Amino acid sequence: MTHLSWGLKDRTVIITGGAGAIGRAVAEGFAEAGAKLAIVDLDQSACDRTATALGPAHQGFAANLRDIPALPGLVARIEASLGLPTVLVNVAGIILRNPDLLSITPEEWDAQHDVNLKAVFFLSQAVAARLIATGTPGSIVNYSSQGWMSGGYEGSVVYNATKGAVTTMTRGMARAWAPKGIRVNAVAPGLVETPMLVTPDTTPERLAQLASSIPLGRLAQPQDHVGATVFLASDMAAYMTGATLNVSGGFLMY
Repeated sequence: MTHLSWGLKDRTVIITGGAGAIGRAVAEGFAEAGAKLAIVDLDQSACDRTATALGPAHQGFAANLRDIPALPGLVARIEASLGLPTVLVNVAGIILRNPDLLSITPEEWDAQHDVNLKAVFFLSQAVAARLIATGTPGSIVNYSSQGWMSGGYEGSVVYNATKGAVTTMTRGMARAWAPKGIRVNAVAPGLVETPMLVTPDTTPERLAQLASSIPLGRLAQPQDHVGATVFLASDMAAYMTGATLNVSGGFLMY
């Protein structure tokens, strides 16, 4: 009996936000495990650059995830090009920081909920529908955040409202689709050194302050999320569903 096998060779994996910092790192991990990657992001050229860097087995697919009616078609395009996707990794997300809760607009609310929550549900629905129709087991990994439990700070309240919902939704999907052989889990990053956290206005002193709040003593890098994500999608996590793995360097403990 083989215990340590990803079981991902030649499987088609969709990664949303695949041209972004964490998405690219995670895509590299799946490529190393032998999967075929569908890199999904807004810009086709960015998708193509990422896919090309990974190798000839991978392809880029531009998509606006807020266009919900188009998501089944996106899945169909990927299936026609790379084969039935059996793994979906929902990394894509946006944050519109606004520390003044009295000034948050419905447009700010909708933009974050559309990408971070609504698209996650309906793209997962589209993938699950194909898996169920073909009797194929599969795995979905959603990206939450440590803010699902902390509630958010420094203008991230609406963003983290979406992430709390993703965590709850992950459990509901896991329970609903377990009889169909579809596992659904989540990764909850902490403070990651990406443009979402570190802006041109962020000072070295502020970075040091953030790092000092983390028990492991540093901000996360995108590659710190590869192991947890690939693990949850793989056969090595075959008896895990409905779980949220906290990858925050100890910033959040529960």
